[in-house]
Amino acid sequence: MLITGFAAGMFQTNCYLVAPGDGGECVVVDPGQDAVEPLREVLTQHGLTPVAVLLTHGHLDHTWSVAPVCAEFSIPAYIHPEDRHMLADPGRGMGPGMARIIGDAEFAEPDEVIALVQGDHLELAGLAFDVLHTPGHTQGSVDFLTTAQTEQGPVPVALTGDTLFAGSIGRSDLPGGDHQQLLDSIAARLLPLDEQTVVLPGHGGQSTIGRERATNPFLAGLSVG
Repeated sequence: MLITGFAAGMFQTNCYLVAPGDGGECVVVDPGQDAVEPLREVLTQHGLTPVAVLLTHGHLDHTWSVAPVCAEFSIPAYIHPEDRHMLADPGRGMGPGMARIIGDAEFAEPDEVIALVQGDHLELAGLAFDVLHTPGHTQGSVDFLTTAQTEQGPVPVALTGDTLFAGSIGRSDLPGGDHQQLLDSIAARLLPLDEQTVVLPGHGGQSTIGRERATNPFLAGLSVG
């Protein structure tokens, strides 16, 4: 299995490509600002063809390039309904200061948008993804669970967007954010996962569920489940 990617734009948002291996279909997760050209380069390098874009939430730093990517490859975007409004109007998910970053840029939904809900099971590019709804950073935040097949055996993987980071959690001070709801989501949906689950967040480096349970200061004293 191949999981690769790059940090996109001024926000350094992690854009991931997930595929069974080189030379086939793949899924793109969170194509952020200025992601189109580096995405093309990675696709060419590995001989990949995208079949869908998965969005962990609607904030602009994760969705900036979704419409052009979907248009170029004639593929759908998947997002939770609570965050769909931000695709065409990203300013609604940002504070006044951040909204100025948009300037006169115009945004629109991709031609095909598919709704995600808690418990969805997706079969894309020969891979399986389970959807966890984890509101708190935004009301439509989701995590994607899959399994990487490695030489050492299967390894569970969670693409957590801005819900859970290595040593931190997502902010909750933007429209639709709720700090207690975020903690409740992490406790109910992420911390019960196998401790070996690899955490691939929307910003920064990777971690594991076990490491975050043990060392993340924002989760100290949080009950699991």
